[in-house]
Amino acid sequence: MNNSFDTRNLVIAIAVSMLILLGFNYFYPTAPAPVPSQQQAPGAPPAPSAAAPGAVPGGLPSAVPPGAPQMVVAKTRAEALAGERVAIKSPRLAGSIALTGGRLDDLTLTDYRIAPDPRSPFVDLLSPPGSPMPYYADFGWVAAAGQAVAVPGAETRWTSSGAPLGPNSPVTLTWDNGQGLRFVRTMAVDENFMFTVTQKVENTTGQPVSLHPYGLVSRTNKPADLQDMYILHEGPLGVFDGTLKEVDYAELETSKGESHESTGGWIGYTDKYWLTALAPGAAEKVTMRLTHQAQGPNHKYQVDFMGVAMTVPAGGSVEDTTHFFAGSKQLELLDGYGEKYGISHFDLAIDFGWFYFLTKPFFYMLTWFAKHLGNFGLAILALTVVIKLAFFPLANKSYVAMSKMKKLQPEIQAMQQRFGDDKMRMNQELMALYKREKVNPVSGCLPVVIQIPVFFALYKVLYGTIEMRHAPFYGWVTDLSAIDPTSIFNLFGLIPWTPPAFLMIGVWPLIMGFTMWLQQKLNPQPTDPVQAKMFTFLPFLFTFLLASFPAGLVIYWAWSNTLSIAQQWVIMRKEGVKV
Repeated sequence: MNNSFDTRNLVIAIAVSMLILLGFNYFYPTAPAPVPSQQQAPGAPPAPSAAAPGAVPGGLPSAVPPGAPQMVVAKTRAEALAGERVAIKSPRLAGSIALTGGRLDDLTLTDYRIAPDPRSPFVDLLSPPGSPMPYYADFGWVAAAGQAVAVPGAETRWTSSGAPLGPNSPVTLTWDNGQGLRFVRTMAVDENFMFTVTQKVENTTGQPVSLHPYGLVSRTNKPADLQDMYILHEGPLGVFDGTLKEVDYAELETSKGESHESTGGWIGYTDKYWLTALAPGAAEKVTMRLTHQAQGPNHKYQVDFMGVAMTVPAGGSVEDTTHFFAGSKQLELLDGYGEKYGISHFDLAIDFGWFYFLTKPFFYMLTWFAKHLGNFGLAILALTVVIKLAFFPLANKSYVAMSKMKKLQPEIQAMQQRFGDDKMRMNQELMALYKREKVNPVSGCLPVVIQIPVFFALYKVLYGTIEMRHAPFYGWVTDLSAIDPTSIFNLFGLIPWTPPAFLMIGVWPLIMGFTMWLQQKLNPQPTDPVQAKMFTFLPFLFTFLLASFPAGLVIYWAWSNTLSIAQQWVIMRKEGVKV
């Protein structure tokens, strides 16, 4: 044991954090999203699928249809929206419902833009079949086994009443199958992102009819901005009987699909910031599936649920209600919807990671500070102070021990020269010295170990929560969830050249590296020359590594180092150590 023990602890803690965050994606790279296929000839049949309509690869039992066929995929989104539609106009959404098929397949988030520039386009969430990236929700009924009943499908032409769809202004779609059944679909939306779809069947046939209600969300190809990082799940997911299940797109492509029986729960897709989710009634028994079909060069993913058969009595009717969320993953909204509609663990749509017990409180503290300080960057600085205060007793003990060890460093160096290669005697003398001077060389372990989950939890908050998206700081940092946009390699913008990503080492990473170097100078220095050179190089290495992290996290690390330096400097002066 030697006087560089605490320094090594710090280095090891940071290194472990970096290796976990960066190493997995290096050694286990994922394939890029497939490129959408080119336009088919007009009138050509749909590309062959891997399974017959209504079937699922691997033979998973369900009669939920596979959604609308993917016909022409080279149309623009605007061209694919041609046809008769019912408009959607709400405070946070714009879009339309296709009367052919009755699908919810056109949705734009009017609170969010693609880039921080206020002139950039709004985020399009849902897109219709025939567009380059189809993504839509559909609802309906499936005839029970042995029932020869015509039900509405992908090409059904619905009649609408009430338009446009908005809060307190529902839209009702109707269709008569000509065999004595009338289907009524009522869609409502609140002021945020929750749709309520109520399906009703009226029976005038004189005979009871059994039907299964269903809902599905279909997505063709992976999203263009898919990060595909181990630290953040993007793709199909659901909560089945209270248990969260996450499935990667690649995993779904190679599997036979999945089927889960559940009472209530929800199923959908999560992107980094956006969510679509189907939530049947909390007490409704359903079969939920996650499936994939290859359609030529395209990949079609579908999540769906099917309820138990409902008997429509002669001269009577039945009704089924489903909630459909389509919007940004705001924790307050998800928690509110979960409580209001009995949606189990709806907040788990936000990937808070292994340290959920830390990440969620950090998120609440950050948003509280941002509300009162007016800036998420200032909120990060305030949260860092809170974290430092929480760990103050442990850190104080650690810094006192390091100060004493630094004070003893000349004596330790003399012992090393005296005992040379006799490591056993050296360790015996060291332990005797520590005991005599009441120094605990391992006292710095616990504070360093505790910092690892704190680092991960804060990284989750800064990287994956919608509130941090496009959140500005001061000066050149316009998005705390993105990397520092400056680079030393173009003299911070003075040279008209955009460096490659690995050379984007900006101002804040340099500040962080300097504070790390300065803090290292306050610690007991290794007596081994090779080890000393290695530690001298580490601030430069971590400057390079952290340059690719969100600017908010780098600001946190630099500010945390600064506070640690101040605390350690005061303690060293108090202990009589020359600074």
